[in-house]
Amino acid sequence: MSKQTVKIISIEKITHDTLCIKCEKPGSLDFKPGQATNVAIDKEGWQDELRPFTFTSLPGQDYLEFIIKTYPSHEGVTNKLLDLKTGDRLILSDVYGSITYKGEGVFIAGGAGVTPFISILRDLHRKGRAGNNKLIFANKKEKDIILREELGKILGDNFTNILSDEKTDRYSHGFITRDFLKDNIEDYSGFFYICGPPPMMEAVEAHLQSFNVKNDSIVKESF
Repeated sequence: MSKQTVKIISIEKITHDTLCIKCEKPGSLDFKPGQATNVAIDKEGWQDELRPFTFTSLPGQDYLEFIIKTYPSHEGVTNKLLDLKTGDRLILSDVYGSITYKGEGVFIAGGAGVTPFISILRDLHRKGRAGNNKLIFANKKEKDIILREELGKILGDNFTNILSDEKTDRYSHGFITRDFLKDNIEDYSGFFYICGPPPMMEAVEAHLQSFNVKNDSIVKESF
């Protein structure tokens, strides 16, 4: 797909630092749940600043949705997104991404790394196929948990949260260690989908390999 310009339909904050942006969908655009595109802001000085963002809408919907964590202190593209409003325009580029659904298993996300899983889980839920899929979601604080209520409704008790910088009565505290995985995963025969900061992904992959999870059962993408 060549670059296409689309108009923003709506934009709102869904956590203290995360935006949900809905925009027009070009008729020629097609994607699989879990895939992403490069996005730039159609304003002077920003048109060539492409950044990868995952589609969180479903392929069959007549709009596109992106859920994007912003970093105001970085003074980059995500910070500039905070200035946008309905009617402003984005530039979309090619569709790509190695995370697509291959079968039932465990999704392991760190922070904004959950975004490739949102469209996948929404799609499974729509089809009545959420099954016994599980999501382990690591964040710093409770306020950072993206779509907590929706993901809870989709997954029920198969939605597990862990917080590194805050202790609460509701969630585990710490990091995704080997012991944490051992305590929270009973079956290692399915697929494992991993997305988050590279150090987290490397550690989780090493832990999974220690449980004899085969490389071709690990689906991953850096975020």
